[in-house]
Amino acid sequence: MAIELFNNGKHMCLMFDDLVDDASNVAVQANQFLIVDNGHGALLDPGGNMTYNGLLMSMHGYFPPKRLEYLLASHADPDIIASVNKWLIHSDCKVLISQLWTRFVPHFCSVGSVEGRIEGIPDEGMSLQLGDCIIKAIPAHFMHSEGNFQFYDPISKILFSGDMGASLMPHGKADTPVEDFDTHVPYMEDFHRRYMISNKICRYWVNMVREMDVEWIVPQHGRSFRGKQMVNRFLDWVEQQPCGIDLMTQDNYRVPA
Repeated sequence: MAIELFNNGKHMCLMFDDLVDDASNVAVQANQFLIVDNGHGALLDPGGNMTYNGLLMSMHGYFPPKRLEYLLASHADPDIIASVNKWLIHSDCKVLISQLWTRFVPHFCSVGSVEGRIEGIPDEGMSLQLGDCIIKAIPAHFMHSEGNFQFYDPISKILFSGDMGASLMPHGKADTPVEDFDTHVPYMEDFHRRYMISNKICRYWVNMVREMDVEWIVPQHGRSFRGKQMVNRFLDWVEQQPCGIDLMTQDNYRVPA
């Protein structure tokens, strides 16, 4: 089922949070996103084969999948973009991803299906015209991928933050924003400590986001952070987190017995 994040009649942002087709619950929960502006559509982080059928069917009530113009990928992990070949076949969309990953994406695709359809986002990011609006690809390198982008929608003031802010929630528990930040921390603490590369990078990112007008941070996994107060709570928290290489010692690099 689609969750309407924003809709002013011309511009709409939707989230799909329950499409992972996995009865055994061994796969990580993942959110997918659709932005529609004046009849033009972009799909963000569409996921892999476990989400494709459900996402395709769920989209039909809001936007014809055949008319997708863009598939925007934060990075090249399977839970982000493993279904890319099916979207390339089903629509005429172009795929935008970090320039570091443009030559890796074809490994998900049929031979000959990607020619002229994959565009690299430069390291500094870019602005993308979608209908009458501009979507901004925001640098998020090393969080956790070396070539990584988040996508900011200035109309809804939503930052689609990829893995930054992710929480590993039980299936069916990701559909509502965080209400009690302190009780939410345990769901995201271990993830950030392992998947974010360092506190230095987190601080650079926080400094950038504080210069933006963000009303809602919506990650690719788990619950979102809605409203200036909750956004700032998250920024304050992640700014202080040791993570990644900050936590590594020589004990992590020893030959197994």
